[in-house]
Amino acid sequence: MIRKHFLSWIYILLAFSGAYLTISANIEFIDSYGPGFDIIKFISLANINPAAKSLSSDLLIGASAVFIWIISESKRLNIRNIWLVILSMFTIAFAFGAPLFLFLRERRLIEIEKETSLEVA
Repeated sequence: MIRKHFLSWIYILLAFSGAYLTISANIEFIDSYGPGFDIIKFISLANINPAAKSLSSDLLIGASAVFIWIISESKRLNIRNIWLVILSMFTIAFAFGAPLFLFLRERRLIEIEKETSLEVA
């Protein structure tokens, strides 16, 4: 049980790290190309060379697959507040939303384990 609690805290630490690093980079982008967030320029720069294009494609496909899994897994485990994860993936960053989901999922698994052990006792 302690291992599961520890793992959930690792996930939430990764979520906040993902939010911080992504938001910092977005602020740097706005400072450099700003006064607002020019999404067309952002996408253009994200595909400006083969390395950037590779990372952008990798993120798009990986994030799409994980997003589908998040929806499916949240229904299967009846995870509450999943709307926060979905909203954060589109407004903050995938690097925040995915670890946030893993945090919520781990907490739900702990909850299910406790319920099961109470039923057995």
